[in-house]
Amino acid sequence: MTDITSIDATGSVSGGLRTVLRLEGLTLLAGMTLLYAFRGGPWWLYAVLFLSPDLSFVAYLAGPKIGACAYNAVHSTIIPLGLLTVGFGFAPPLVVSLALIWLAHIGFDRALGYGLKYSAGFGFTHLGRLGRGATKV
Repeated sequence: MTDITSIDATGSVSGGLRTVLRLEGLTLLAGMTLLYAFRGGPWWLYAVLFLSPDLSFVAYLAGPKIGACAYNAVHSTIIPLGLLTVGFGFAPPLVVSLALIWLAHIGFDRALGYGLKYSAGFGFTHLGRLGRGATKV
């Protein structure tokens, strides 16, 4: 019997749970993109900002610990979900659009297997190892 909750030797999720987390990312991408479409946000803004969270990669120039911290700050759902919550109630529509695009990007990354980073280096994520030396589970 396969254990859906297995963790590999690097502390990364593996097996069926990894698949569930990647599907969750795909669902986040699809859901936020649909919400953006239903709200009538401009697609040029979506196209321009969709990959902007990846500018956090620049922080890796200061080392893997700082890079991982910056990447995780921008690729966690905490801030954009907060923006979305505030945006629906109190902020201009642009705030909601920014939050939806940001969450769609996070979903896209997770669906591709780019998880939150460990300070050991860019390739070490909670969804498994990336690049050379990665094993597919």
